[in-house]
Amino acid sequence: MSASSNSNWSRRSLFRAAAGMAAAGTLAACGSNNGRGGGSSSGDHLVQYFHAYGEAGTEQAIKKYAKAYPKADVSTQWITGSDFESKLFATLLTANAPDLFEFHPQIQLVKSGQVADLSDIIDPVKSDFNQADIASHTVDGKIYGVRMIDDPQFFFYRKSMLEKAKVEVPQTLDELIEAAAKLTTGKVKGAFLGNDLHAVINPLIWSSGADTLTADNRPAFNTDGVAEGLTKMRKLFTSGSLLLGAPADYWDPSAINQGLCAIQFCGMWAMPAMQQALGDDLGVFPFPKAADAGKPSVYNGGWSMFVNAKGKNVDAAKEYVKWLWIEQKKYQEDWALSYGFHIPPRSSIAASATKLQSGLPAEGVKLFDQYGHFDNIGWTQAMITATENVFADCVRKNGDPKASLDTAEKTVSAELKKLFG
Repeated sequence: MSASSNSNWSRRSLFRAAAGMAAAGTLAACGSNNGRGGGSSSGDHLVQYFHAYGEAGTEQAIKKYAKAYPKADVSTQWITGSDFESKLFATLLTANAPDLFEFHPQIQLVKSGQVADLSDIIDPVKSDFNQADIASHTVDGKIYGVRMIDDPQFFFYRKSMLEKAKVEVPQTLDELIEAAAKLTTGKVKGAFLGNDLHAVINPLIWSSGADTLTADNRPAFNTDGVAEGLTKMRKLFTSGSLLLGAPADYWDPSAINQGLCAIQFCGMWAMPAMQQALGDDLGVFPFPKAADAGKPSVYNGGWSMFVNAKGKNVDAAKEYVKWLWIEQKKYQEDWALSYGFHIPPRSSIAASATKLQSGLPAEGVKLFDQYGHFDNIGWTQAMITATENVFADCVRKNGDPKASLDTAEKTVSAELKKLFG
């Protein structure tokens, strides 16, 4: 789901930034000497933290689910604006820490003992989850976090604008650059990839035939293909056909809805709002092949529920997570499909999701199944920042891609050594 419409920041990088800084540093010091104990299921009041989703009805839905829970009083902190991550991680250091919170898989949260092992509640239904979601939340065979929604991200385009400009749907990054130039007119830019471009860093890596890390946790992004992709991104950035400085970032559909661009990188969550504004004048395509060794890619974002292992109601919090995100399939389906479109991580729910079975949503699901890439739990904020620096150096400035990638690889290797030895 999208972030609150009144903030202008990269959901993924900022949230994970907080996770990285907090879990790697100060949170690690918040150990068992906090005087609060842990694991008691006697607490009958639980607090959960959510960031403010942009879709109407989401806050009411989460509170409705909580109110229906018979075993505890569950209150929701619905945090608006761009301060969710700072409030969450500052509060985790205090006696007022939430019992459970939504976030993304981050290995530092596991290594610092901040999040509880949820294997016992997930194992009985593990086979009903998308197995890539299970893998992205697993460390040493234990599962930390229940996936609530999967959020594929790809390009949306105005069919009428492409037809008028006699432009075919781009199959390669070169074709996207050419298309953006032809689609740029007086008031309309050819494409919008977000204000800071951070949303397309991993897709560029994957579409260039590389990956963030190898299966045995070594850097995998420093390749000739990625260097080639960066050179092309620089060409697009300087072409004059890219929308820069839009009123809202990539996660908000207003740029394409208001006719500011012909093609926009965004998430499946925005499909209903786009369809309401533009009707059937919409198509989707993955991040296109960026180098000879590559193939198209789709980044799967999304949100997961975690239990604060250092809280005073660990067992009670786990029980609530089990009730809502494992047992209450009706609520899980409502959350995924009634407030924007998201793919339910439970295969049984996804299979019966009629809203995703035809038209544009079905095309999005197909792209997700065919080209989807999931978060790597070992890809930390320091690593994310390293690749953001590569984009800043090579795409925004005119830095040498290979030199920038070499620098990033050194940073990532040092982080991996700290994490995995």
